[in-house]
Amino acid sequence: MKFIRLMLIATAALVASPTWAAGDECKLTIEANDQLQFNKKEMSVPASCESVTVTLKHVGKMAKKVMGHNWVLTASDDFKAVAEAGTKSSLENDYLPQDDERVIANTEVIGGGESTTVEFSTEGLAGKELTFFCSFPGHSSIMNGTFRVEE
Repeated sequence: MKFIRLMLIATAALVASPTWAAGDECKLTIEANDQLQFNKKEMSVPASCESVTVTLKHVGKMAKKVMGHNWVLTASDDFKAVAEAGTKSSLENDYLPQDDERVIANTEVIGGGESTTVEFSTEGLAGKELTFFCSFPGHSSIMNGTFRVEE
C-alpha cells in the first residue's frame, strides 16, 4: 500500500511539473559537439504550435572560431544554396547571407559550453519539407537533418 501511495505522489508531481506543462512540445533542444555532430537527425513539432523555440547547446569545448555551430532552418530545396552562400559570409554574420528570405530561422554561432535559442512562427510551415543545418563552413554536409511541423 505504501508503494502505491508513493507512486501516486510521484505521478502527481510529474504531471504538475513544468516539464509537463502545455506548450512543451513546442520547445525543442538539440546538441552539437566537437566531432561535427548534432545529436538529432530529425526534429518535429505538432501543427498546434503557433511558434517553436529551439535551443542549441554546444556540448564540446572548442572555441566558436575553430568549431562553432549554429542552427539554421530553410526549405529543403534551399538548404544547399543557403549553406554555400554562407561560406562567403563571416563569423560576425553567423556564416549566413544577410537578409536572405530563404532563412526561416537561425541561431547565432556559439562555441563549446555555450547555448543559444531562437523562436520562430510555424505559420505556413505545416507539411513542408524543411532542413536544419549548421552553416559554419564545411559543417552543413554532415550536420543537417529534417524538420517537420506535423499536420
